[in-house]
Amino acid sequence: MRRSTPTLTPDEARRLHEDALVIDSQQPPATTGFLFTARMRERLAEYAARGLTREEAAPLMAEMALEELRTSEEARAAYLEFWRRSGVTVACASYSGTEAPGRAFELANLRLGRAHAVVDALDGAMVLVRTAADIERAHREGRYGLVLDFQNATPFGDELDRIDHFRYLGVRMVQLTYNLRNLLGDGCTEATQGGLSYFGREVVRRLNAARILVDISHCSEQVGWDALAVSAAPVVVSHSSSKTVCYHDRGKTDELARAVAERGGYFGVVVIPGFISTSKEPTLDDFCRHVEHLVSVCGIDHVGIGTDKAGPGPGTDSVVEYPPSMPQRRGGFDWAGFRLEEHRLTPDYRLQGYERFSDWPNLTVALARWGFNEDELRKLLGLNFLRVFREVCG
Repeated sequence: MRRSTPTLTPDEARRLHEDALVIDSQQPPATTGFLFTARMRERLAEYAARGLTREEAAPLMAEMALEELRTSEEARAAYLEFWRRSGVTVACASYSGTEAPGRAFELANLRLGRAHAVVDALDGAMVLVRTAADIERAHREGRYGLVLDFQNATPFGDELDRIDHFRYLGVRMVQLTYNLRNLLGDGCTEATQGGLSYFGREVVRRLNAARILVDISHCSEQVGWDALAVSAAPVVVSHSSSKTVCYHDRGKTDELARAVAERGGYFGVVVIPGFISTSKEPTLDDFCRHVEHLVSVCGIDHVGIGTDKAGPGPGTDSVVEYPPSMPQRRGGFDWAGFRLEEHRLTPDYRLQGYERFSDWPNLTVALARWGFNEDELRKLLGLNFLRVFREVCG
């Protein structure tokens, strides 16, 4: 049920969106999936014809995207236009998540280096966010901000000193686990749902000391509770949903969400269709139900939006539209930890009203229609994440 009669018209909501500080607290492929030039399309078709999997093609396409940004004014304009149409000021992008643990350190360094190169190639149009002042500067100057994050702690391996190493490279948010178990604890789709290990507890303390946000989005519930008990700083859920509104392994209980808020944290709501609804064609009203419920649980000062979705596909597929014939994996173990049918991540789940990052303004319009007023919208769109980012990261 909607909160109240809307106080803003759709046009007024769009104007507010254009003016507001808008932060997407989880937009994984912000530097790897927002550009798809004609040359890139041709190259991807060649890779598909050669039988490469998506996982094999993805790093090659990311490297080509960087080269396009470095050498083509047309490509730079297309990339920035995608940001402009979204109305998003700052996005948190992921540089570690589903890779095999043995390669996590190597790949994280490679991907972070590429992200720095993208920022450099944009000639000042993008800011690498290290502090809250960088976010405010990007908004004030009409530029875009990039927060570097990990969706898994596997790049640390068993070496705590790597936390400082990655902080120096700009990482400002770390999810303790992805879906499966790592050295810190269990993920939300693991066979068991244990809590933080002693090593994981020390990682939380070191993240606090390094002024890096502790994120529990993909973690088991118990890891979330343990992180809250250990952390001296607010803990965030950068992108998730409410299990009360619609059960999903990736969602969070009201009790945990409330505890995150009571300790000064933040909860970003996803737009992944299968996470927010059991329907194969959910609408933005389903997204608004999660926001409204979490606001009632956490309070208006602790909820925001972490879409976790950039382009076509049911989950976090980028705008690079892989040919349907291109297989996802070839042998080996799937470290993503999702079971596609069970977790409603098959291609037949589509969210009406949000297909790609450039549809972001539709979220603001939907929330305004739902009854959120201007002050509430500004908090949901970005001010709530800015607050916790300032408190933890400086």
